[in-house]
Amino acid sequence: MITHIKGKLVEKNPTDIVIDCNGVGYLLNISLNTFSQIPEQENIQLYTHLHVKEDAHSLYGFVTKGEREVFRLLISVSGIGTNTARTMLSSLTPKQIREGIATEDVALIQSVKGIGVKTAQRVIIDLKDKIIKIYDIDEVSVNRNNTNKDEALSALEVLGFAKKQAERVVDKIVLAEPEATVEALIKQALKKL
Repeated sequence: MITHIKGKLVEKNPTDIVIDCNGVGYLLNISLNTFSQIPEQENIQLYTHLHVKEDAHSLYGFVTKGEREVFRLLISVSGIGTNTARTMLSSLTPKQIREGIATEDVALIQSVKGIGVKTAQRVIIDLKDKIIKIYDIDEVSVNRNNTNKDEALSALEVLGFAKKQAERVVDKIVLAEPEATVEALIKQALKKL
């Protein structure tokens, strides 16, 4: 119904902003990602999502259409409400969320406060095909990277490292260097373990 709001920035907080549009002040709930990108100028425009419940109509604001699209995809998943989706977009960038879902990175999605293993798996199962189709992510590269990560993890387990600890270290390396080979992943992980 309301696709964007353009007006004068009246109030700016990490979780919400108020935009004056022709004398009407609109309260928009925002993520930390949007908060950090809001320009320091008087007149701004944010893309919006109007969420209607029985007891409230809430507006959510986004600097980019891409972030709004990820938000809408997230709230389409059973068990993910607007607050959880906003928390996810505050903890991770829209790009990290898209790539995490496409690469089936349960640990990354689960790293968000309030998201458990089952919810993270549900997000991935429900959204992986949509994310790959919408953002035209090459599934071959997604699977290849995943294979490299899996091979590196199994090698580290054979060397006697705890799976959870090794997985955290390897995930960080893969985020920094998505194209890393199995050997490179193992070498870097050994330095950090």
